[in-house]
Amino acid sequence: MGVPQAGAVGVRRVRNRPEGSPPSVPRRVRVLALLLAVGVLLAAHHLRPAPYGDHLTVGHTRVADGEVIARGAAVEAYDRVTGGLRWRYARAGHRPLDALHAREAALALWDDGTVTAVAPWPHAPAVRWHRTLPAGGHWLPAQGGTGVLRPLGHGILAVVTPDLVLAYRLSDGDLRWTLPATEGCAFAPARGMRHSGALLLAQPCADDAWTAQVVALDDLGRIAPHRTPLGNDRPVGRAGVREAGKALARPR
Repeated sequence: MGVPQAGAVGVRRVRNRPEGSPPSVPRRVRVLALLLAVGVLLAAHHLRPAPYGDHLTVGHTRVADGEVIARGAAVEAYDRVTGGLRWRYARAGHRPLDALHAREAALALWDDGTVTAVAPWPHAPAVRWHRTLPAGGHWLPAQGGTGVLRPLGHGILAVVTPDLVLAYRLSDGDLRWTLPATEGCAFAPARGMRHSGALLLAQPCADDAWTAQVVALDDLGRIAPHRTPLGNDRPVGRAGVREAGKALARPR
């Protein structure tokens, strides 16, 4: 039987595959495998839980202020006029210790030491920001959240812990200032009251006079003579355009 000549009609040249090498995969199979892998990755991304386990359900389309309460494992807001549920906010695996309504947001303190703000932005309630308190697990179980959230007015929220008071801007959660407790003393979140626009906060100490055991705060920080506090408003640039950076002082 004769050997076909090169170039003869109907003859296909076959390249020899090295012994032991894997067989080649058709291009169609490779493309299909790639598409399947992409689909699996996308499905895993959508099934991945949110970092804070947020679950917000809107029950009413109105954006008017409502009464905010912590009920069971969720924070709920009710219309002051109709009493209907406006929205319900829960976090998987956590429960709220306290909730209140401030000027720009509904605020909640959770059992893991996280503070959240829900605001009617832009047309319906949305979770705006999260902030986690330092070492909340050490004192929150005994404290129970009473007095930790303290609105100071002018869009500022004070979060009172035994060691530190932290002030956040309600609109975006920006940390504006902190006030540490005096050495040997501790703030008492539940022992505070509003008076003439100031928050009078107890700071029990073992040996100090009683006058040193009360701290007066407002949205600009500790009230003291001749203080020069930083402003808490968002930076505003030319023509009312908000800027992310801080303005520089003019040369003298």
